[in-house]
Amino acid sequence: MIMELPITMLACARIGAVHSVVFAGYSAESLHQRVMDCKPKIVITCNAVMRGKKVINLKEIVDAALSESSQNGVFVATCLTFENESAMKKEDTKWLKGRDVWWQDVVPKCSTTCDVEWVDAEDPLFLLYTSGSTGKPKGVLHTTGGYMIYTATTFKYAFDYKDTDIYWCTADCGWITGHSYVTYGPLLNGATVVLYEGVPNYPDAGRCWDIVDKYKVTIFYTAPTLVRSLMRDGDDYVTRYSRKSLRVLGSVGEPINPSAWRWFFNVVGDSRCPISDTWWQTETGGFMITPIPGAWPQKPGSATLPFFGVQPVIVDEKGNEIDGECSGYLCVKNSWPGAFRTLYGDHERYETTYFSAFPGYYFSGDGCSRDKDGYHWLTGRVDDVINVSGHRIGTAEVESALVSHPQCAEAAVVGVEHEVKGQGIYAFVTLVDGIPYSEELRKSLVLVVRNQIGAFAAPDRIHWAPSLPKTRSGKIMRRILRKIASKQLDELGDISTLADPSVVDQLIALADS
Repeated sequence: MIMELPITMLACARIGAVHSVVFAGYSAESLHQRVMDCKPKIVITCNAVMRGKKVINLKEIVDAALSESSQNGVFVATCLTFENESAMKKEDTKWLKGRDVWWQDVVPKCSTTCDVEWVDAEDPLFLLYTSGSTGKPKGVLHTTGGYMIYTATTFKYAFDYKDTDIYWCTADCGWITGHSYVTYGPLLNGATVVLYEGVPNYPDAGRCWDIVDKYKVTIFYTAPTLVRSLMRDGDDYVTRYSRKSLRVLGSVGEPINPSAWRWFFNVVGDSRCPISDTWWQTETGGFMITPIPGAWPQKPGSATLPFFGVQPVIVDEKGNEIDGECSGYLCVKNSWPGAFRTLYGDHERYETTYFSAFPGYYFSGDGCSRDKDGYHWLTGRVDDVINVSGHRIGTAEVESALVSHPQCAEAAVVGVEHEVKGQGIYAFVTLVDGIPYSEELRKSLVLVVRNQIGAFAAPDRIHWAPSLPKTRSGKIMRRILRKIASKQLDELGDISTLADPSVVDQLIALADS
């Protein structure tokens, strides 16, 4: 996450080259899969990056991926490498003559003017690979005209953007948020953008608010995982900074539970900054359901109402639209400018994955409730729905209930086989610092779920978790939790992309406590 990343994305757009950004936390094998699929002419990287005190040798990962790709018949002619000297010097970087080129040796010598390569509105702008349920990454393809119009417009209105704003989105450009709301949306509006290379809790949990004060950030857009993590570290890290420049907050990536929403609003925003709790996906390109700051009342945990022109519908299992207050599957009825156009090289999969479940609709894969005021409440992925004795229970719903307990900092819920109920509810719970595990607390947590959702949603098992297995972008790896819960420890798969792989051994050790 250095300046040269969005600069490179925009340079590609200017000359009509299609870019595909790969998150730096991926393994060489994941990068190899993507290289094999899109067959790039050039790979651009930096030699290394710092995450806290840790140096990540990116060039080494790229070398391994390109070596494997060449053995499988895909040869990349050029690897342009930026020397990120705060992490690693040139002389410490492994080099392949003839293929590798230093950015600093060639880019500064180029002209500072470059004619625009005008392309058709429907010409591809970028590919972004997203996880598929089959394990093979899907290359989501976004086009130029509609995508740019949509990200620019949604950014402007959902954050109430003004020319005087200083905007900071903590997302990585390796994810769709870093494309739409670090690079394209803000910069098409001429916004001043803060970029941060590093982790949000280094050297301590006050790092975000230190940056907010230093650069007078007015709009701060982040993920619920980060909010919950900072909430766990206590209010002192927040309140020691003024944060008086902030005027709009934003949330992205997953449904934000009401207690985290309230902490974000009351503590971080001093009860004066509206929160744009945005629902959208890699595939949608930009915000689909989002509050417009100051335009309508907010409800903690609700993405509220659709963006202009978006027509979300909730359907039942047979694909019938449900009116009024209801729960079901979230679909979109008509097209919108930011929609992706295909899955690269696999249009059939595009149609079956997104348009065949409910013919005539784009199916989001998410469950949703709509209340009497027409507000939308996302209940998580449909594949994150647990069926307990015929009751369909969204994991996000149970997690939200657990996290509302004053001694629970974070929770992740998965389904496990149950010989009577079909599926049982298995909850991994991280406690607030300094709180010891106890049988009494376990019962108290189960009671909170019973009280908030009902006895049918009470967890069958609570597994104490000092921390949860997360990717470097902060997403909880539920696949790993399901394997631990099911005791399928020989099927854990690749855990190298986790921010801290040692978490897995800790959880296995605590399995019977």
